[in-house]
Amino acid sequence: MAASHLGCSGPAQGAELVDRLEHRKSLGSSSRVHCSHSSFSSSFRAGGHSRRLRLSSPGLVRHRRRKLVSASKNSSSNSSPSMDSASSNPSSDVKLVNGANGAVLEDVPHVTDWLPDLPTYANPLKHNPAYVAVKQYFVDEDAMVAKDIVVTLKTPGEGIHFRRAGPREQIYFKADEVRACIVTCGGLCPGLNTVIREIVCGLWTQYGVRDILGIEAGYKGFYSRNTRPLNPKVVNDIHKRGGTILGTSRGGSDINKIVSSIVDRGINQVYIIGGDGTQKGVNAIYEEIRKRGVKVAVAGIPKTIDNDIAVIDKSFGFDSAVEEAQRAIDAAHTEAESAENGVGLVKLMGRYTGYIAMYATLASRDVDCCLIPEVPFYLEGKGGLYSFVEKRLRENGHLVLVVAEGAGQELMAQSFKETGGLDASGNKLLMDVGQWLCSKLKDHFTEKKEIINLKYIDPTYMIRAIRSNASDNVYCTLLAHSAIHGAMAGYTGFTVGPVNNRHAYIPIHRVTEKQRHVNITDRMWARLLSSTNQPDFLKYDKVMDAKRKKEAASTPAESPPASIGTVGGEHTATPENGIPRRVGLSGVTENLG
Repeated sequence: MAASHLGCSGPAQGAELVDRLEHRKSLGSSSRVHCSHSSFSSSFRAGGHSRRLRLSSPGLVRHRRRKLVSASKNSSSNSSPSMDSASSNPSSDVKLVNGANGAVLEDVPHVTDWLPDLPTYANPLKHNPAYVAVKQYFVDEDAMVAKDIVVTLKTPGEGIHFRRAGPREQIYFKADEVRACIVTCGGLCPGLNTVIREIVCGLWTQYGVRDILGIEAGYKGFYSRNTRPLNPKVVNDIHKRGGTILGTSRGGSDINKIVSSIVDRGINQVYIIGGDGTQKGVNAIYEEIRKRGVKVAVAGIPKTIDNDIAVIDKSFGFDSAVEEAQRAIDAAHTEAESAENGVGLVKLMGRYTGYIAMYATLASRDVDCCLIPEVPFYLEGKGGLYSFVEKRLRENGHLVLVVAEGAGQELMAQSFKETGGLDASGNKLLMDVGQWLCSKLKDHFTEKKEIINLKYIDPTYMIRAIRSNASDNVYCTLLAHSAIHGAMAGYTGFTVGPVNNRHAYIPIHRVTEKQRHVNITDRMWARLLSSTNQPDFLKYDKVMDAKRKKEAASTPAESPPASIGTVGGEHTATPENGIPRRVGLSGVTENLG
């Protein structure tokens, strides 16, 4: 197939150009992307997990940065920035460098984009005794990490690459002029304290920075709360605790107030830990700092316990969450196995994606059915959940069911004729699928005059609040150090994370433009189906269409929907007659009216 050529005339076309490149790649094309600056010569590390590309001249990358700044400054408006506006138009920051064999570097911003004449300094790690013996400790300016490592012989080297993370030989900040701050935002997650500790200790011991502040209570802490000084003694053992010593909150992102506070306090390095909403804030803060023309490096460390951040291999806290979730599953299995017709129901985190539920199920091997948001399920009929539960109870005498919190939302919305709103971070408020399933299963077996003993376990807040395990502690250290090295080297407006097992500096729009979901056509989901032998629910659309038609034809006047609540810790339901009833764990229904 003949190679096609795509033009790249400026940063405003960057996002579109990347999409076109990836589309061509998905079609198996050998298309090339041509920009006006630089070229790569590609070399491959034999047997390794990453492809490494070398620029013909490292100086060309900095030249590329300076060429882009004028277009960006001319296109910026005088209006006050917000997280939504900054994140919805990422193309202004897309910096592409063309390479050999169709490779493209998608670079991150640098402080020299708007301050081109900044001096550089020798990295103090060069004289650090802990790193003297390390062979080639400094990362070359032209070292890249491939976004996709599975290639064909016809298209080696094609696709998007990111700048490899790590210490640079030349840095843009002197230790005695650095004033750094750290802030945590959003929900709790195992490992938050570890990231805080390693940023503080890394700045202190590796670069000699002595002025480090903690911003309390999330983004709003920049302008409504006091700061607290941080040093290695203060953070020495915080990795042994859950939560965050700085406190956290959702929302509160008044960008002008935040940046004014940063400038007024003399802060020139900002480390922000949070999920996709927080990372949009990172981008908005960077944009406003750039517009004001001040020398401040802004680094994001992505955090989400659900593991739904795109591009990076996984998010910190995920391994700890899966490990703790497995303990809840073990408890549910013990309860179910010890009772007649025992059913253990465990609700796990997973607002939009079912990674925790899927991995905990695979690790446990005691789960009979795993329900996740990516796979809509239905209750009645052939291939439905009811028939599967009945069959498994007849065969084994007990059953363990795992459900992610975001599963079944459409089914519940149809049942209750309502949908949830949004929280302060813009996340959809979810209905409680765990209690709903408890009620539905008990009602079903009560109608069949069969007894089940159902035990419901919701370990959500227990999992969020635990300390990180050994694997996450190591991972958090690498994330923190990568962010430090990037900020000291002058990179800004970026987020860090492993891409194909190599840490990289990633443009923020890459991790905020879409969420990662479980690929149900992938082998991992097939392994789960093979382990549980659960229904695949492929007839969901057909079954739900038939149900809607039946309901529409039955009667024009709809009955008021049932509502679910709790009485004394047990599940209650209010049917059409308005008399509440308690559904006990033995399966007996008791009127409360």
